[in-house]
Amino acid sequence: MNTDFVNLTAENLVNEHLCCIIRSKKPHPGIEAKRQWLSERLKEGHVFRKLNEKATVFIEYAPLETAWVPIVGENYYYVYCLWVSGIYKGKGYGKSLMEYCLADAKEKGKSGICMLGAKKQKSWLSDQSFAKKFGFEVVDTTDNGYELLALSFDGTTPKFAQNAKSQEIESKELTIYYDMQCPYVYQNIEMIKQYCEMNDVPVSFIQVDTLQKAKELPCVFNNWGVFYKGNFETVNLLDVAYLMRILKK
Repeated sequence: MNTDFVNLTAENLVNEHLCCIIRSKKPHPGIEAKRQWLSERLKEGHVFRKLNEKATVFIEYAPLETAWVPIVGENYYYVYCLWVSGIYKGKGYGKSLMEYCLADAKEKGKSGICMLGAKKQKSWLSDQSFAKKFGFEVVDTTDNGYELLALSFDGTTPKFAQNAKSQEIESKELTIYYDMQCPYVYQNIEMIKQYCEMNDVPVSFIQVDTLQKAKELPCVFNNWGVFYKGNFETVNLLDVAYLMRILKK
């Protein structure tokens, strides 16, 4: 098994591929936006570790205090994403990446690690059954089925910020909160803009471009949150069918 992993740094960020969208030589706007976002985050202790191959095999996590999510707690790591896809599945890479994160947390004297989950697994969130094998447990919930999973080393636990449990906004139109942590966000916004223009659907996109805005969000959030008719719908990125289902409500 190839255990040759590499961590992104300020020095190698420009030249290393970002696993999520592996494309031809052409620059991809979502990747470039992510690269820009990462360049600021790396200074804050953000970690992006990947298999040193042209593959979608990586983990991304950050100190909870500087993680762009409405979760509060002290001395935790927050896992944004752990993803192993295609032919790389079932080779123990996910386990290696999670074990690296655990060892890193322990070495830095962290209180534990947490991640966003849901009663019913969401396609754009990391595999929570995998996390539970490592001892992650549900430490907080929202009314609409989202869960905060944590692996505590010292008995302390993080929780959802109170504002994240509101899950309501005043605007009734389709409203999407997003940041550039995920390279797929850019193309998803373009697709939704196009659909809404063609179908005369009013839509607002609100970029979460500071840590404070992320901590104060009115919904759970990993990098994306959708509201319609004032109610929170999902953290999942949308395809046209999903968007149409929401708009029928």
